[in-house]
Amino acid sequence: MADILLPEVGEGIKDVEISEILVSEGKLINVDDPMILVESEKISMEIPSTAEGIIEKIHVNEGDSIVPGDIIISIQDTEDAGNEEKMENSDPIIETDKFPHIEQSLPIKPSMGVSPILKKGGVIASPSIRRFARELGCDLNLVKGTGSKRRITQEDVQQHIKKQLSKPITENQNVPLMAPGQDLDFAKWGNVAIKPLNKIKRIAGKRLQKAWQTIPQVTHFDKADITKLEQLRLSLKKINPDKNIKVTLLPFIMKAIVMVLNEMPQFNSSLDGSNDNLVLKKYFHLGIAVDTENGLMVPIIQNVDQKNIKELSKELSIVSQKARGKQLLSSDMEGGCFTISSLGGISGTNFTPIVNPPEVAILGISRMRIEPVYLKSKFRKRKILPFSLSYDHRVIDGAEAARFTKRLGDILSNLEELTTTS
Repeated sequence: MADILLPEVGEGIKDVEISEILVSEGKLINVDDPMILVESEKISMEIPSTAEGIIEKIHVNEGDSIVPGDIIISIQDTEDAGNEEKMENSDPIIETDKFPHIEQSLPIKPSMGVSPILKKGGVIASPSIRRFARELGCDLNLVKGTGSKRRITQEDVQQHIKKQLSKPITENQNVPLMAPGQDLDFAKWGNVAIKPLNKIKRIAGKRLQKAWQTIPQVTHFDKADITKLEQLRLSLKKINPDKNIKVTLLPFIMKAIVMVLNEMPQFNSSLDGSNDNLVLKKYFHLGIAVDTENGLMVPIIQNVDQKNIKELSKELSIVSQKARGKQLLSSDMEGGCFTISSLGGISGTNFTPIVNPPEVAILGISRMRIEPVYLKSKFRKRKILPFSLSYDHRVIDGAEAARFTKRLGDILSNLEELTTTS
C-alpha cells in the first residue's frame, strides 16, 4: 500500500483547509486525478494524485487542516498486495479507539518479541512515549515521527517541545482578541444559527487584524474628473470584439498608478525585517482584490508597466475567472507591490482599505458619480471618481500621500498624458 501525501503548496503556506473531498474509497485513481480541494489565505486549488491504484483509505475529512507531508489517501497496488503477508508479521498496531484502557493496562516486558505500537488519530507511538508526552503536556498529534513507519520517538517529543519554546511569545498565544460582547450567549434572546467562517476569511481576518494593530495607518481621500476617460472607455466597449474581455476603468487606473509609483518610489517599497531600511522595488506588480463567494482574494498582475490596456484587460478577466473558480495558485498571489481594491461596481461613496503588508499603501476605488463642477464660468455635469489611499505612516507622511492622490487624479483627468503611456 502506498501513501499519497500533501505536497508543498507554496512559499509561506504552512497549512491548508480541505473544502471538498473529490474521491471515494474502493475507486480507481490515476496519476494527476484530483483528490481534494484545499483553501488557504493565498490559494484555492485541487491537489492531484501522484500515483495510480485502488483507494484503500481516505485519511482526511472535509474541514480538516493539514500540512505538507500529511497523508491524504492510501492506495493499493500490485506490489502492496504481494507484501501483505510480510506486513502481517511486522509490529502489531493496536487501535486505542477500540481499546481506550490499553495505555494503562498493557504490560510492556523486554522479553516480548515485539514492542506494541499504539495508534490513535494517525499517531504511532509506544505507551512509554505517550506517557512521556503526557508528563510534559505535549500533544502527540502535533509531533512528526522520524522512527520506523513514522513512529514517534522520545527525541521527536523533545525536539518538538524545544521548537515550541523557542518561538516568539506572540506565536504561542492562541487566544483570539475578542471585542466586548463577543462571548455572550445570544441564544437567550431568540433563535440563532452558527455558520463557521471559511478558511480564507479566518486567515484573512487574522492577517487584517494583525495589520491593523501593527501598522499606523492613515487614509487620505480624493477624487478625479474622469469624464473624458469614461467617454474613451465607452467607445472602446462598443468596438470590443471579444465578449469575454470586459472593458473597465481598472486597466487605466493601473497604468496611472504605475506612473505615480515611478515618480514616488517610496510608495513602491517595503520595510525590511529591522524596520530601519526601506526596500525600493524596481518592478511594478499590482494586486487586484477580487470578490468571490468565499471572500476577497488578491491575485497579482505582474509587470504592469510593460503591458498595454488591452493586455491588462485580458489578464484581469483571466485572473478574476480563476479566483472565482478556485483555480488560483500560490504563485498567482505572490510578489505584489501595491494593491487596488475597487468597490465601484457595487456601491459606496468612500471607504478605508487596510494596508496589505509588506506593502506600504493600498488604493480604494469607490463608485463614480455625476457632480456639478464649475468650469469656464459655469457649472457643468462631470463624472467624478472618488478614491482613497491608506498608507503606512512609518514610511509615508500626510504631505506625500496628498501629493500622490493629487498626481493620480491629474493623470486620470488628463486623457492625453494617460493614453501616451498605454
